[in-house]
Amino acid sequence: MATNPAASTAVPRRRRREAETRLGLVRRARRINRILAETYPDAHCELDFGNPLELLVATILSAQCTDKRVNMVTPVLFAKYRTAADYAGADRAELEEIIKSTGFFRAKANSIIGMAQALCESHEGEVPGRLTDLVKLPGVGRKTANVVLGNAFDVPGITVDTHFQRLTRRFGWTAETDPVKIEHEVGELIPKSEWTMLSHRLIWHGRRICHARRPACGACPLAALCPSYGTGPTDPEEARKLLRTGPFS
Repeated sequence: MATNPAASTAVPRRRRREAETRLGLVRRARRINRILAETYPDAHCELDFGNPLELLVATILSAQCTDKRVNMVTPVLFAKYRTAADYAGADRAELEEIIKSTGFFRAKANSIIGMAQALCESHEGEVPGRLTDLVKLPGVGRKTANVVLGNAFDVPGITVDTHFQRLTRRFGWTAETDPVKIEHEVGELIPKSEWTMLSHRLIWHGRRICHARRPACGACPLAALCPSYGTGPTDPEEARKLLRTGPFS
């Protein structure tokens, strides 16, 4: 994980930046993406899965829950339910008991069973590879659909989770709070072929360095490009104490 030796406590809490042109914003965004690619060469989806259906189920379970917890639950779940028909005909009480530790288990069970029934009724039990089809499934929004498309079908997609929202606003890429608007604005800055990996990189950076409450600004490889530098400690030693490594609980 790279650090920034040039970071200094003499820098103001928030860095002032001259008005940025559209071209300047695009160039800075792409430079940030390149640095993140160098910093996190192994960035990937941290949900364990073996096929599109498993990823779809795991992503539904990940709502308001950590990937680590989901990965503790899914081995038992995936061993018991192997097809969409298995989930569609699941005993609700048994399914809820398996997924209970992920939180909101009743709502998640409803989504999983409803999603599976829709797959069986409209898609011959197979997970579709198109956004328009995925978002019609119960419990599946654009975020979940883009996770599945990008990681199970290699179809570029932007996953706007809480980390992605926080970081793109801190980077000055967007001022929007609506996930769909954020998705479209960021999509105009970064080449489409990079969308899926950009999502992973921002999520990894948000979990490891650019935390919600105290980002490790003084140990951040993006310090020179970030207009929010100084939101967290800028002293390198203090910042390094804030660095985290996975898996995340």
